[in-house]
Amino acid sequence: MTATTPLGTTGMEISRIGFGAWAAGGSDWKFGWGPQDDADSVATILALVERGVNWIDTAPAYGVGHSEEVVGKALAQLPEADRPLVFTKVGLVWTETEDLGGSPRKVMRAEYVRRDVEASLRRLGVDRIDLLQVHWPGDGALAVPDGDDPLAERWATPLAEYWQTMAELKREGLVRAIGLSNHGVAELAEAEAIAHVETLQPPFSLLQRDSVPELAWCADHGTGTIVYQPLHSGLLTGAFSRERAESLPEGDWRRGSPDFTTNLDRNLALVDALRPIAHGHGTTVSSVAIAWALSVRGVTGAIVGARRPEQLHDWIDAASLELTPGDLDAIAAAIEATGAGSGPARP
Repeated sequence: MTATTPLGTTGMEISRIGFGAWAAGGSDWKFGWGPQDDADSVATILALVERGVNWIDTAPAYGVGHSEEVVGKALAQLPEADRPLVFTKVGLVWTETEDLGGSPRKVMRAEYVRRDVEASLRRLGVDRIDLLQVHWPGDGALAVPDGDDPLAERWATPLAEYWQTMAELKREGLVRAIGLSNHGVAELAEAEAIAHVETLQPPFSLLQRDSVPELAWCADHGTGTIVYQPLHSGLLTGAFSRERAESLPEGDWRRGSPDFTTNLDRNLALVDALRPIAHGHGTTVSSVAIAWALSVRGVTGAIVGARRPEQLHDWIDAASLELTPGDLDAIAAAIEATGAGSGPARP
């Protein structure tokens, strides 16, 4: 994988596939993927860089900082000239003594944003973050029982306020580019009036097709997009089955997801429809699913995860796979026939 493409107006050229370090956060938090060996995560990152993947997407929320620490360990093993771009996020917070089995709070007040950026820089071992993204819009209730925690109050930080903070961080040189994640069209427009939205990270896959309006907005405004979960958390790899879903380990958030329980049969039926297309191209179902996402207008790159180096062979050629009009028609027909997922069948 050597071809790159501009990431909006950031000045960065990125490979069309980047590494998603969510699973590298481990299992000891609500949205973990079960036990994960740090050495495997580091080896996977190094193997990806060797194959031409030149960016990593992580977040302090992934394992409460652990994913960033693992990424930092991998970066430390690479010559500076070979290091991939590092994209991370801000805005999801746990208190240090809090039960990590619960959901994090959405906190975008300026003092916490700056605190979290400084912590990310330390964990990653870098002087500047290449892309900093607001993980989720909005803030929740921040009450804690003892009242001693500085987060023990209720507030809502307006988008205009937190996007201004992001723009200030860029002007100060702590970050190279700023973006939003999981924000809708109205929020993108509001932010754009304050400072250019350089990137957006929305969920997008064959089973989650609802982000088409956001992708179109980005295409019209020079905003780069890096879509996440193009393999829909493993469902679109072609390796999933009902037996595997039922045997997911404790600590894997997918055990409670409808897509892996009540909606599983229709989702697997769509996967089966991808197998003849993969066979026709001499590739894998994973690569077909990722190539489909990359073919949609407005998509710059796709974030793909892997837990061990050998898993890269399942999808590393997706960036160069060109689906034919006939392939795209067959996929749309399969979406309509199975009723799998949500959003337009022909985005």
